[in-house]
Amino acid sequence: MLEYGSFMNHPIFLGLLLIVLSMVAVPSLILSKKPNAKELLDKIAPFQGWAGVFFCFWGLWNLIWILMHFEIMRIGMWGILLWATYLAYAAITCILGFMLGYNLIVEYVLSKNEKTAEKGVRVQAKLAEMQGIVGILGVIIGLWMIILFFILKATWGF
Repeated sequence: MLEYGSFMNHPIFLGLLLIVLSMVAVPSLILSKKPNAKELLDKIAPFQGWAGVFFCFWGLWNLIWILMHFEIMRIGMWGILLWATYLAYAAITCILGFMLGYNLIVEYVLSKNEKTAEKGVRVQAKLAEMQGIVGILGVIIGLWMIILFFILKATWGF
């Protein structure tokens, strides 16, 4: 039987956390279709940025953790599926965190030099285009993580 250690490692908590993070990223997709999107995105940008930095490191930590726990795959097919789900969770959390936190990198690091600031803004625009799609993928992975937990609970008693 798998031990989660604390609620912070529990698949339901992690799935819900990824869904919330993804919902923070999805407004960019919705707001990008509006004419006054720039004003609205500027209002939520500080929250997105700091949450992004935190979740980038959180995702990186979970990525390292899952790569150190190959033994989960010894359970069989379900173990492989669980390991792959945690890997997808960690990767998408890290990617979404970076995408959401990139505006802080532009603001505090790249703004010192005019050329790098200009490049940073261009990269930020490209990331913003992909952010909504990655956010939707995050919602799907978060939901799958919760569903998989209940499947494993019913079949194996995890």
